[in-house]
Amino acid sequence: MAQDTTSREQELRELYKPILTNFQDRSIKWLLEDKENVRGLIEILTKELADLIDFSQLEFQDRTSMSSKLREQVSDMLFSVPFKKGSETDELLIYILIEHQSTVDVSMGFRLLFYMMNIWDAQRQRWEQDNVSKSEWRLRPILPIVFYSGDRRWHVPLSVTAIMDIPEVLTRFVPNFDTLFLNVKKIETTELTKTDHPFGWLLKVLQNEKSDKEIIKEALTEAIASLNTLESEQAEWRKRAIHYFVMLITSRRPSGEHNELIDLVNQHSEEEVELMVKSMADVMMEKGIEQGKAQGEMEAKQVAIIKLMTHQFPDVPHTFVEAIHEIQERARLDTLFDQILTATSFDDIDLNGIGS
Repeated sequence: MAQDTTSREQELRELYKPILTNFQDRSIKWLLEDKENVRGLIEILTKELADLIDFSQLEFQDRTSMSSKLREQVSDMLFSVPFKKGSETDELLIYILIEHQSTVDVSMGFRLLFYMMNIWDAQRQRWEQDNVSKSEWRLRPILPIVFYSGDRRWHVPLSVTAIMDIPEVLTRFVPNFDTLFLNVKKIETTELTKTDHPFGWLLKVLQNEKSDKEIIKEALTEAIASLNTLESEQAEWRKRAIHYFVMLITSRRPSGEHNELIDLVNQHSEEEVELMVKSMADVMMEKGIEQGKAQGEMEAKQVAIIKLMTHQFPDVPHTFVEAIHEIQERARLDTLFDQILTATSFDDIDLNGIGS
């Protein structure tokens, strides 16, 4: 039994480590790896289209076979799924492209277009490699979604023209397409929960991640009550949601509230919450140790550079010494050290305005 517990702890640590590194962005991507959450998202945005999509056959598009350069250029998440054109037997495959944003990006419309062109170009390349006749080429429709979880107001249009100075008479020559947009922090709660899909109640918790304690307690209670209505075959989806709540509490709420909020989740859940918390605490401690080591290494580099500089050039202004203490980029410190080591005069060092 002890061995099983130890094994489970290690499994949980491996789960939490990459997500807790950047919870705000990575947790959303992790949630959307589950097809039921993708269904819940699209039902919130457009029930009409959701009813025509066969989510049971939703497939995440693995891009590991792409070149590293192309992988850097494609979106956060890409899925393929059958779409009903008219009848159950009349289907076509479409792509669902989901871009998660935690900050406002004025170039979002251009980025979406760029991603879509890359997706279609990948189709074209496969056809050419397989010698498919051009008369048989059929590009798959793409359903683009921007999932925004930031706090600032999203004030820019999701269009290419957002980064253009363009007269009205020329706008008809610019590519234009619709994009589904979810602003989690600004959407009415009734809109999130209108379909009664548990993902909507989960998003209500996210919406209130910075609200007063009583408000987030209420949101957590409602969300877990919704999860408790799920069928037994949805146990894994339910467990993923509970993991998310515990991570959100640990990452986004004041430390003084952690015990109370986690106890609330524990009371309403049959999941192994205590083991989750212990494993997560281990990860956070390891993360803190790693950050401490990194900070220690940074300070050691700063001291070494200052010693070398004052040895080479005794008349270094104090403002430069203070400025070096402010540098937090390891690569910049390494470059400075190499420059000082080989410098024959103070002018040989590229300080890029440091101390000015």
